Amino acid sequence: MWWFRRGLSVLPVVLISWSCGTLVLTYTMSVLLDHTDLLLPYISDTGTEVPERCVFGFMLCISAFLGVCTVYVRYKQVQALISASEFSLQTLNYMGFLLGVFSSVGICVVANFQKTDMMSMHLFGAGMTFGPGALYILVETGLSYRMQPRFHGTDILWARTAIGVWCLISIIILFVSSLMMYDEMPGVEVATKLHWSPEEKGYLAHQVSAGAEWSLGLSFICFFFTYIRDFQKISLRVQPILQCNHLYSYPLYEDREPVHHGEHSPLLAGNI
Repeated sequence: MWWFRRGLSVLPVVLISWSCGTLVLTYTMSVLLDHTDLLLPYISDTGTEVPERCVFGFMLCISAFLGVCTVYVRYKQVQALISASEFSLQTLNYMGFLLGVFSSVGICVVANFQKTDMMSMHLFGAGMTFGPGALYILVETGLSYRMQPRFHGTDILWARTAIGVWCLISIIILFVSSLMMYDEMPGVEVATKLHWSPEEKGYLAHQVSAGAEWSLGLSFICFFFTYIRDFQKISLRVQPILQCNHLYSYPLYEDREPVHHGEHSPLLAGNI
């Protein structure tokens, strides 16, 4: 069996591939159409103008959906591994799930509210994405620390810790450089500015800020790499429970005895 067909490991693989494809495709389109600069535009700049904004919104919403599915599977896996009496671990696991869902919803907001049209909503979505997303990485890293060596080794813990540090450094650089950029460019509508030249004030701060944003997004994507091996060891199934063995609403059929045929198909089609 192929490694990506073991358990649900295909889920983080698809999430990573789709998200990377989204960023590469919209960046390529925006540069080729001369809507953004070749060197380090903001991620949001690559999805501001038509037609790439349509692709950006559509593909990012699918990434958000895949993100919710991934954090849910992770939540169910940890819940199955730890004991119900381990209250602190159960709480951390539930907090991680909520943070992951909030971050995914933030991605949808970013995708559908472009900064040139509704800057306040776009910033709100970015905050929902990066804030809860960074906390999700920290919470899951804390869970990994508490779960080793009982459930996994230290290698995965160190990997998640390194990505967590990478994420925090990117956030700090992004925040500081953005403040410097706005301070150097008073009165300039930065939200609608898609082209920059090296001679302008704030150019260096913009480059650092945009680079930090790309670094932050890549740290999120890389974190899901650490789930691939874990998801090889879990499968989810849906079991339908019929209330009766017919679909009629007539009283004549209400007395028929229910018959269940024991349907146990996997949650996702295929041998995974």
